Amino acid sequence: MLNIKTFCCNMLDENCYVVSDATGECVIIDCGAFYQEEQHAIAQYITDTQLTPVHLLCTHAHLDHNFGTPFIQATYHLLPEYAEPDHGLMKHLPQQANTFYGLSLTEQYPLATHFLNEDEPVTFGTHTLQVIATPGHSRGSVVFYCQEEHAAFTGDTLFRFSVGRTDLHGGSMLQLTQSLRQLAALPADTKVYPGHGPASTIGDELNANPFMQ
Repeated sequence: MLNIKTFCCNMLDENCYVVSDATGECVIIDCGAFYQEEQHAIAQYITDTQLTPVHLLCTHAHLDHNFGTPFIQATYHLLPEYAEPDHGLMKHLPQQANTFYGLSLTEQYPLATHFLNEDEPVTFGTHTLQVIATPGHSRGSVVFYCQEEHAAFTGDTLFRFSVGRTDLHGGSMLQLTQSLRQLAALPADTKVYPGHGPASTIGDELNANPFMQ
């Protein structure tokens, strides 16, 4: 059984997930923790539940999902793992900060030494997350899917009754539509954990999300 803890982070209310199982190993997905109190809350939860982080996973390389990567690297010695098509975006996080938030970041943002590939298994404890390439919101957007638990961490590809924007660099509505078709093939009871907003299910999205009709 997965234990999924959600932390709502930064000025865009981004969802960071700490996902663990009975072994105590965990993965951290999309650490957008910008404020010190957000970083403290994540660290406190990991300490209180005696977890061992083994992966820092990124659904894509937009800054609101990666504000906290320097904190995770410094605290748990993990580097971000993401798909190679988003490497250029990840290298320019400080420029994103200036362009979209009017911020001047002084921290060094770590880069991947391992890129995630389509269908690659990401293991922790007794569980496996499958990497599903879902370009559209960005070129390298991915979804992390746990088949055993019917759980999908969709980043900004799929929200409850909506989808991520496609007007940013590397975005494509055509690609996003194709990616949503992939997600539509998942079991209807698959729980959707998006990058922003409340959770949903694939069944609910097929019934009520206009982008999945």
